Amino acid sequence: MIFNFDMISSFYGKLSSGIAEARKTLGHPLSLSEKILYSHLYEKNQKRSFKRGTDYVDFTPDRVAMQDATAQMAMLQFMVAGKGKTAVPASVHCDHLIIAKEGADKDLKSAAGTNKEVYEFLSTACNKYDIGFWKPGAGIIHQIVLENYAFPGGMMIGTDSHTPNAGGLGMIAIGVGGADAVDVMTGMGWELKFPKIIGIKLTGKLNGWCSAKDIILKITGLLTVKGGTGCIIEYFGDGARSLSCTGKATICNMGAETGATCSVFGFDNAMAEYLIATGRKEVAELAESNRDHLVADPEIYSDPAKYFDQYFEINLSELEPFINGPFTPDHATPISRMKEEVKKNGWPEDVKVGLIGSCTNSSYEDLSRAASVVKNALSENLVARSEFKISPGSEQIRTIAERDGFLELFKSIGGEVFANACGPCIGQWTRKDTDNKEVNTIIHSFNRNFSKRADGNPNTYAFVASPEIVTAIVLSGKLTFNPITDTLANSQGARVRLHEPEGFDLPPKGFGSVEKGYQESAKSTKTVEILIDPDSERLQRLTPFKEWNGEDFNSLPLLIKAKGKCTTDHISMAGYWLKYRGHLENISENYMIGAVNYFNDQTNSVLNQLTGAYDTVPSVAKAYHEACKGSVVVGEENFGEGSSREHAAMEPRYLGVKAVVVKSFARIHETNLKKQGVLTLTFENKDDYGKIKADDKLDITGLKEFAPGSRVLVTLNHSDGIKEEISAVHSYNDTQIEWFRAGCALNIIRKSNLESI
Repeated sequence: MIFNFDMISSFYGKLSSGIAEARKTLGHPLSLSEKILYSHLYEKNQKRSFKRGTDYVDFTPDRVAMQDATAQMAMLQFMVAGKGKTAVPASVHCDHLIIAKEGADKDLKSAAGTNKEVYEFLSTACNKYDIGFWKPGAGIIHQIVLENYAFPGGMMIGTDSHTPNAGGLGMIAIGVGGADAVDVMTGMGWELKFPKIIGIKLTGKLNGWCSAKDIILKITGLLTVKGGTGCIIEYFGDGARSLSCTGKATICNMGAETGATCSVFGFDNAMAEYLIATGRKEVAELAESNRDHLVADPEIYSDPAKYFDQYFEINLSELEPFINGPFTPDHATPISRMKEEVKKNGWPEDVKVGLIGSCTNSSYEDLSRAASVVKNALSENLVARSEFKISPGSEQIRTIAERDGFLELFKSIGGEVFANACGPCIGQWTRKDTDNKEVNTIIHSFNRNFSKRADGNPNTYAFVASPEIVTAIVLSGKLTFNPITDTLANSQGARVRLHEPEGFDLPPKGFGSVEKGYQESAKSTKTVEILIDPDSERLQRLTPFKEWNGEDFNSLPLLIKAKGKCTTDHISMAGYWLKYRGHLENISENYMIGAVNYFNDQTNSVLNQLTGAYDTVPSVAKAYHEACKGSVVVGEENFGEGSSREHAAMEPRYLGVKAVVVKSFARIHETNLKKQGVLTLTFENKDDYGKIKADDKLDITGLKEFAPGSRVLVTLNHSDGIKEEISAVHSYNDTQIEWFRAGCALNIIRKSNLESI
């Protein structure tokens, strides 16, 4: 089955003329990123050359994808918007709420009961609004999108930060918050600051223990967690063409860890073969007939340094495996240096658990290469010395992995197969081998390894590697094991060196016919009732936020001055809290509870200026809100790094936070805050962060003259009577200022829809 083929066919029919017009408008050769972006301009946009990194532009994505944790709030907002159906194809994927505990079958059964009301809400809402619904167990959103929806040259947004996975099939695919999804589903233009473009030429060819994962592990170390912010990473070269489609997807997926808007590869034979293998031959043929439009112009490749904002070259033939971590995905260490790094840093060497899968590395190729390592180990009488957990990417992949014997191989060394879901990657893991305090090491093939992310334990040192390296380390039990140079003792005491992994880009026996767990939307939606129990603890209908009262903010108490890295995991934790993603009041109880308070180095302990006592962040925020004061949050660099979760922006809005002032923002989080009506400011002088005291009250003035490029004055009212004035800057444009004045972007959409009825 090919989804939305008419839409795809129509897109390709217009592609040539659209690119020709863009080339004429810009007056220079086009990169692939520019071709796709200019082919998706919103119809009301003026056709002109947009300045990268400066101009805000409205786009028309081809589709929207949502996972169950974020879809709840997205659908609740869409219900408020007043539309009868989505303006573009959309889908919901139930992959985040399944807890990994007892194995796939038991965990799916448990999830079906525990999350029954959420699944019923999403199912009925999808029926009501003509949205595709993928049931629990069908698979992880990004793997499902790659297998069924992605197409070269297309553009999509998804309410998950790893939506860029679809760049492996030549798509501009961008992670967003639910409010952005509502924009697109209501037929409005979707706004994005026109990205800068980083060009990365890949030469040579991977060999031995190296895989596509090692490319992005190296690049993440090269760019750091914010080096890609505001940029699209565009890959090209012979090395790029030598990679499988799913290998490309791995690179694009984890590109989110550089802060990149997305990543993309040009159309090639590997993509065509993947489309055909997954039952989309007609799409492959359309892409083939437009091949020249689905790669950059030749002049770009001839002189890349001239046309890209940044440019790098990586020789794949010289690459070695990497292990990144702990606690941040950009601490990249070549495997040849792990021994000295472990010793130098005092990292726990013994590995308790190795985990493979997740949206980043759960393709057939990934599992086949990991299985080859296990098969070799069994033939040499080796045993696993660490626990081993496997999360297939989709029911399609799980079925053929079982058919081809991979799952049995994993089980033969004690491996446990979890459901086709996110599981441990997002903290949905009931870990049984240790308590929540033990200092220990795990290694996985996921994309993120922030403190407490996988298991809630701040003392778990989490490292990221390819599935085959993870598997080798599971066999050794040591973080320092290098399968390229080291040997292992088998059950007879002989020393054995593992063979290089082998695998298949695509299953030799084909993907087969699998019941995928897809629910089509109802043909008649008038009688469909969306199910929400008014007494539910997990779902709550939204009440529109109040519009700005037109006044400056005066005497706002500081809620928290966050110290160091403050990701969306610190701002709005996942794990236990995922069950409240559809209930804004309840999930707001986790706001900033993971952030470190600058003044006492503790989490979830801040000064309540009304009482003089210390209390939890949510409690103090509510106290200020109820006293009609509101509050201010202060942070450091790349504030809001990580997931796309807009709850991290809706919670402060709900709790009365008026402004967030930081040294710099992560892209998605800043947009999410703006969408919800929270004022986002950055210090003009970053050293001013140090001037803010625990008992300060802040005045934020200049809002009546709020305009693009304007300065905002922040006055610090210290408790000793001294006042200090500091300057703050912002990145708002005229449209975003209207969001602020209206109270949130959704209020504008709702008003326009109500007026049109």
